[in-house]
Amino acid sequence: MEKMTPPDHWASAFPFLTPEAVARMELLPPLYAEWNAQINVISRKDQDGIWERHILHSLCLGGIMPHRPGLHVLDVGTGGGFPGIPLAIAFPNIQFTLVDSIGKKIKVVQAIVDALGLTNVRAVHARAEAVKGPFDVVVTRAVAPAATLRAWVRHSWSKNPNAALYALKGGDLTEELAGMKAKLFPLSDILPGEFYDTKYVVRIPAK
Repeated sequence: MEKMTPPDHWASAFPFLTPEAVARMELLPPLYAEWNAQINVISRKDQDGIWERHILHSLCLGGIMPHRPGLHVLDVGTGGGFPGIPLAIAFPNIQFTLVDSIGKKIKVVQAIVDALGLTNVRAVHARAEAVKGPFDVVVTRAVAPAATLRAWVRHSWSKNPNAALYALKGGDLTEELAGMKAKLFPLSDILPGEFYDTKYVVRIPAK
């Protein structure tokens, strides 16, 4: 698969996507290729596999996390904008705050947000624990163990009784999630392929 070409029928796995969102999503690979040539925010291997490893991987959260209009979502350790940017494209009526402690990554995030005209994204150069909410949902990829993630955002939650952390993680999570009220959603139920076979969305309630 060419790095700029999406997999066949990719959008059918994500019924929440509108035609407008699909069209915007397909602008992401060339935008990242352009910026990655200037500021290395994702590896060459991941750039070549940007659909599988970044865009589709991020969108797996979309069918599991709540997406009621007006929710406030925090993306912890967004890096180059994943999972936050694909989710913000998918759900334009949700407000997203994308935070990362590395300034050059947030520079790229802001540039891509501007290029796509996303008005529901705020890009913040800061440590996660310094960003105050209230947030109804926290999303993240494998940036830290679950206990650390919970500690970082413990003062960020809204009063929403369903507030929760949704983390993309992989491998054997038994020890990491011991004692937590965590629920695992296998990504293999959403997408085919070896990359997704041992990966999950992990939902951990805020309280």
